[in-house]
Amino acid sequence: MPIDAAKAVSAEPRTTALTWGHKDILLYHLGIGAGVPATDPDELRYTLESRLHVLPSFATVAGGGMALAGGLTAPGVDVDLAAVLHGGQTVELRRPIPVSGDATQTSKVAAVYDKGKAAVIVLRTDVADADGPLWTCDTRIFVRGEGGFGGERGPSERVQPPAREPDRTVERAIREDQALLYRLSGDWNPLHADPEFAKVAGFEKPILHGLCSYGMVLKAVVDTVLDGDVARVRSYTTRFAGVVYPGETLRVRMWRDRARVQVTATAVERDDAPVLTDTIVEHA
Repeated sequence: MPIDAAKAVSAEPRTTALTWGHKDILLYHLGIGAGVPATDPDELRYTLESRLHVLPSFATVAGGGMALAGGLTAPGVDVDLAAVLHGGQTVELRRPIPVSGDATQTSKVAAVYDKGKAAVIVLRTDVADADGPLWTCDTRIFVRGEGGFGGERGPSERVQPPAREPDRTVERAIREDQALLYRLSGDWNPLHADPEFAKVAGFEKPILHGLCSYGMVLKAVVDTVLDGDVARVRSYTTRFAGVVYPGETLRVRMWRDRARVQVTATAVERDDAPVLTDTIVEHA
């Protein structure tokens, strides 16, 4: 069934209660590779509840929020999971994420773009607690085979890396079991666990979640450029340009420019195949 863009965009926002605690945050941090080495003081701020700081990309999974937001089950949207890829993600922080929280999430389809051979669904979620707004997420969902309905093509801005060597380059190994651990934070798409499903979707084996690589890259930026201070992050946006497989290595290149860091992430073992592009971390 094709996407009914007008119906999806005009649908009433959905409101969902979100609750999270330190266990959810610890699991998320472990899922994006924190805790290596296990006794490193810089890692303990992600893995020990008495020292816990919340990486802002946790906003994408808090309380199961991304799964509950209903972007793929909104009115007018009926798509095959095997045709779905995460196209891009933006998180804007209003203030640091608390270690435990009870909040309300309001979500709606903000736009549906026609890319010809595919459609892009933009799902916007706003989260607030009793003290006010916490964050806004824009999730861009790429659905193969659902374009051609005559809608707006949407923005196609690209951010070119500076014409100089990066200020910092780090590599982050992806464990063989990392997708299996990360999916416990709420993304149950079998594309990341089931070899047969992955083959049907056109991949040689299960791929890592885009949001897992998203979290890994933000952690690398915070740890190497922002002095480990998660509270300095104001916003984080990326485009998922390609897949990365468990067992591979992410190469993260960073260019500093005043109050922002421009980033690229590539797969080392596949000749630096692009994984994340058009990536900006804005910070205090």
